[in-house]
Amino acid sequence: MNILVLNAGSSSLKYQLINMENESILAKGSAEKIGNKDSFITHKYGNEKIMDESFFENHEVVVDNVLNFLTTHVISSIDEIKAIGHRIVHGGELFKHAAIIDDSVIKGIEDCSDLAPLHNPAHLKGIYACKKLNIPMVAVFDTAFHQTMPEECFIYPIPYEFYEKYKIRKYGFHGTSHKYVSQRASEILEKNLDDLNIITCHLGNGASLCAIKNGKSYNTSMGFTPLAGVMMGTRSGDIDPAIISYLMEKENLTSKQIDDILNKKSGLLGISGISNDCRDIENEAWNNGNKRAQLALDKFGLRVKETLGSYAAILNGVDAIVFTAGLGEMSPETREFICKDLEHFGIKLDYNLNKSIRGKEAIISSSDSKTTVLVVPTNEELMIARETMELVSQ
Repeated sequence: MNILVLNAGSSSLKYQLINMENESILAKGSAEKIGNKDSFITHKYGNEKIMDESFFENHEVVVDNVLNFLTTHVISSIDEIKAIGHRIVHGGELFKHAAIIDDSVIKGIEDCSDLAPLHNPAHLKGIYACKKLNIPMVAVFDTAFHQTMPEECFIYPIPYEFYEKYKIRKYGFHGTSHKYVSQRASEILEKNLDDLNIITCHLGNGASLCAIKNGKSYNTSMGFTPLAGVMMGTRSGDIDPAIISYLMEKENLTSKQIDDILNKKSGLLGISGISNDCRDIENEAWNNGNKRAQLALDKFGLRVKETLGSYAAILNGVDAIVFTAGLGEMSPETREFICKDLEHFGIKLDYNLNKSIRGKEAIISSSDSKTTVLVVPTNEELMIARETMELVSQ
């Protein structure tokens, strides 16, 4: 069975065509700047790469281009695509699991759009572009995995009426990634996921941690929006909320301006003043002795370590810690900083082994560590494809 996975943004669309018999990627690609004169799409299959710099007016034109490419180079007809899985950022409290897309699901995604105004409307563009194909479609929600959080973990200490009126609560994100790497960790450890307590660390330009208790999300660091939690590439993460009104008054800022500062000008970029890319910051810190660059790295590692420690406490013991995403997979230095001095939690890293691991699966804890520490590259597209196949096969 071939599953087409789509991730539509407001002016972009990424795709993968996956053969579910062996879970291999038959083709993948991405379209950028949709609606602009300099729009383009890149397709990859095997060792081939094709770029099309045509004008792509909208998402429907992009989908047509993708299907034309696939039927020309990869498959013989559209009939070989048995289902389409769509990544949807926000499902609110409406969607606790993936769902086969029909009119009621589309309405539900629309109803959640005020919770993710930049994402859900864009995802709907991808859905509408595919409706004419009469291929079964499934919506897979980033928030669904975290719908198992108990109320004491997701409720905010503000007047309860705001939860009742506006559903203001912690939702969490990166759920598809946290779900995939936790499942993969249980397979590597050859243990039942339902018997494990795992902390997954999705550390990239966007970053979040998840406390997974007996296979279910128990708590996670992102909140009502992806701005909350640990410090990130350009996002502040958790700060004293009084800072917002203070800065708005002092700098005469609008809510949109302060939102822009916290989402796009803070985090690693804000502290270092250099970049949101850790590779640039590490170069400045280690090769040029830039103190602000080093401070940014230290602060990031400390925030992750603080969150990890708190999750170890609420889980009452941790069987495994999983590092994933860009930094989690590719930065031994970040992993070492986070795990250092956690021996009292039963966490001991094999520092020599850790240094050699970049972008591949590995156990990097020492043989006498009570908690197993792993690197597991994430694969959100495969997770979406699996959930899509599961639903359409019923």
